[in-house]
Amino acid sequence: QVHLVESGGGLVQAGGSLRVSCTVSNGAFSSYAMGWFRQAPGKEREAVAAISWNGGRTFYEDSVKGRFTISRDNAKNTVYLQMDSLKLEDTAVYYCAADSAYRGRNYAEYDYWGQGTQVTVSS
Repeated sequence: QVHLVESGGGLVQAGGSLRVSCTVSNGAFSSYAMGWFRQAPGKEREAVAAISWNGGRTFYEDSVKGRFTISRDNAKNTVYLQMDSLKLEDTAVYYCAADSAYRGRNYAEYDYWGQGTQVTVSS
């Protein structure tokens, strides 16, 4: 069973930075496309960013463009989301997801999901 574990969430002040990570085990990470999603209380899950298996293709939701960066290290089976210039509205549980095909923002098409990590931005 493919297992995804997010880490690196926490509390940060507005304008600050945080990097969340997602490590994949029991799977062929280097062949997976990866995505980051988030869900705030009372809101639907939304796409944040996605990256193809080799990093050659990326997607960013408009609200995070220029502030967030998705990257991956296939040698470490890990995908990262660097979040800069954080805003209050970035507060959410952040989830990573994996799939054998590039799915971009289409969260319903990802096969594997982590349990999420809480990111809280304070004023």
